[in-house]
Amino acid sequence: MIGFAHPQLLWLLALLPLVALLRGRSGPAPALLFSTTSVVRAIAGARRARPGGPLGLLRILTLALLILALAGPRLGNTTTEIKASGIDILLAVDVSGSMEALDFTLDGQPASRLDVVKSVVSKFIKQRPNDRIGLLAFAGRPYMVCPLTLDHDWLQQRLDSLKTGMIEDGTAIGSAIAAGVNRLRKSKAKSRIMILLTDGMNNAGKVAPVTAAEAAETLGIKIYTIGAGTRGEAPMPVTDQFGRRRLVRMQVDIDEKTLSRVAEMTGGRYFRATDTSSLEKIYAEINKMETTTRIRKHFSHYRELFAWPLLAALLLLGLELAVSRRRLP
Repeated sequence: MIGFAHPQLLWLLALLPLVALLRGRSGPAPALLFSTTSVVRAIAGARRARPGGPLGLLRILTLALLILALAGPRLGNTTTEIKASGIDILLAVDVSGSMEALDFTLDGQPASRLDVVKSVVSKFIKQRPNDRIGLLAFAGRPYMVCPLTLDHDWLQQRLDSLKTGMIEDGTAIGSAIAAGVNRLRKSKAKSRIMILLTDGMNNAGKVAPVTAAEAAETLGIKIYTIGAGTRGEAPMPVTDQFGRRRLVRMQVDIDEKTLSRVAEMTGGRYFRATDTSSLEKIYAEINKMETTTRIRKHFSHYRELFAWPLLAALLLLGLELAVSRRRLP
């Protein structure tokens, strides 16, 4: 893209037609005094340049080129760099068997809790392009599915691979928190958070949720907890002895007291998601609360071009001098 360092000087080009007009007016012939008749004869034999002739045009063109050179033409562009002080986020997702419960909907159709969580978390990831995000799955024990990364395409692939039964069944909330804390404690990010989603109560693992939360509190790691599941009973698909799948009603038991305490201890917050809409709102709210600082810097890269019109002006000036000498020896 061509621009000018001093574009205001280009207004001088508008004066050139006026200069040409003034030079084109011929005044009265000057009275000259000569001491010898030989000089008179020499002068009389010379052709007098007309102000509006080729020489006048050369001078106007030379002036135009000089003005262009002074305006500082240059070729280049301006780029914007956004530096972000990102947040390290670890997503801990329950993949126990109860996450198959069909008390949520997706596109208007009944869907399992896990399928809805994967859909909502996917949108959350897309809203955090500058943050390192990791994924931890847990059931009877924790399993690191994806370490903290900026490669969100890879993270998305790992998220899509989540399914119930990939880990022995159970709900080891305390062990999941401990594993997440162990991963985040090595991070040098200014802000480190964990978002833990479960639909049950801690019934596996060797670490109590509150004990793991104390470690998180000491290290300055914030934990948001989400209890996912309708209140009361939820439809759960099961396979009978004949291999047929049918729905049974199961009681939804979420240890909200423990989840609330874990969040409160670490400076986070507990949320309850009873349907798809509320789950989407929860992740959207967390996204707003955990903002990323962005610094915009503008960089300009230019190649100066003033030498070209300046060189052309000098060449025209030299041509004008050469022509003038030939006309007036």
